[in-house]
Amino acid sequence: MAASKKLATAAVLVSLLALLVGPSAGLLDLCPVFVGWGALQSLLNSLICGLPGGNYTPPTVPSNPLGFGYYNNSNNNASYCPDAEAAVTAAVEKAIKQQGRGVGAGIIRLFFHDAFVRGCDASVLLNNTVAAGNNTEREGPPNKDSLRGFDVIDAAKEATKAACGGRNVVSCADILALAARDASHILSNGRIKFAMPTGRFDGRESFARETIQLPGPDSTLEDLVRMFKVQGLNETDVVTLSGAHSIGRARCLFLTKDRLSAMNSTYAGQLNETCKINDTVNQDPFSPDRDPNNLDNQYYKNIDKFVLFKSDAVLLSSETTKKQVEANAANATKFEADFAAAMVKMGNIGVKTTHVPGVTEIREVCWRVNNA
Repeated sequence: MAASKKLATAAVLVSLLALLVGPSAGLLDLCPVFVGWGALQSLLNSLICGLPGGNYTPPTVPSNPLGFGYYNNSNNNASYCPDAEAAVTAAVEKAIKQQGRGVGAGIIRLFFHDAFVRGCDASVLLNNTVAAGNNTEREGPPNKDSLRGFDVIDAAKEATKAACGGRNVVSCADILALAARDASHILSNGRIKFAMPTGRFDGRESFARETIQLPGPDSTLEDLVRMFKVQGLNETDVVTLSGAHSIGRARCLFLTKDRLSAMNSTYAGQLNETCKINDTVNQDPFSPDRDPNNLDNQYYKNIDKFVLFKSDAVLLSSETTKKQVEANAANATKFEADFAAAMVKMGNIGVKTTHVPGVTEIREVCWRVNNA
C-alpha cells in the first residue's frame, strides 16, 4: 500500500496547480476532470491537462448498421472472407492457452475501454497519431500500464490476413469485438455464447485526455449511470457489464481506506498483506487459485463485503439495481444471457460503418494508422 500513499500525497501537491472545471455530460471542456478515481483525481487532472484533445461528441447511430456474418456475405466482394471470424477465434484460443486466462480478461477490458472512448473504432489500440503524437488513449491515466491483450489483437490481425488470402479486409475494430466475444465464451467455460455483428471501420484519432469517459473505481451510482447513458447504455447495462469484475486483477493503488473499512475485515486484512508484496490482486477472491478468471455470477454474490471498489458496492445503493444484483446472484443463466446481450449492445457504440478518406480506414497494423 506504500505506492498508494505516495501517489495520494503527490495528488494533493499537484492539485494545487491543476485547473479544475466541472464535468459536462460526456463532452470535453478545456481541461477534463476525471470522475470516480478518488485520491488520484487531482493527479490525473494535472497530468492530462494541456495534452491535445479531440472534438469528442457522444456516439450516434451509424448510417449503415452492423451485420451478423458481415465477412460471409458473398455479395460484398471487397470484404468477403468466410474464414475471418474463425481466424480470430483461433488466435484468442492460442493466446489463452499459452498465456493463461488472464489475457482473456484483458481482452474484454480492452474492448470496454475502446467502446467508451470514441466508440468501437479500435482507437485504444493506437500508440501514435498525427494529432496526438504518442499521447493516445493507451497513455491516458486510467489505461497507462494497465491494459493487456494488444499482442493478441496483433496476432489475430495477421491471422485474418492469412485467412483472407493476404488481403487486409478485416478491421481492427471488428477483430477486437470478435476477440472479446471469444474471450467471454472461453472464460465462461462455454456458457456465454453469442454472435457479434461486424462491419466496423477503424478510426484514425486517439487522445489520452478523452479517457475521461471511463468510469473510475470510486464512481458513484449516479456517475456510472450518467457515463453509461452518454454511450447509449442504461442502468441495467451498468449492473450487467459490471459482472466482468468477476475476472481479472485490480491494482492495489486503487484500493482506498474507506472501501477497505467497509469490506469483510478478514478479507481486508488479507488484501493489505497481499498488497505489501504484490501490485495487483484478484478481483474475485472466491475463484479457485488454479483458475482465477471464471466469468460467472459470483461477482453479484460478493457484493458488498467482498468487492474491491466503491463503484461495485454502489450497485446496492438503489432499489432497482439491488434487485438486479440479487436476481443475477440467484440465476447464473439470467446473468449469462444479459451479459451476452450487453456485449453486443456495447459493440454498437459509436461504430463507423462507412469509409471516409482521412477519417476511417481498415488498418494494415492495428497500433498505427495507415500511411503513418
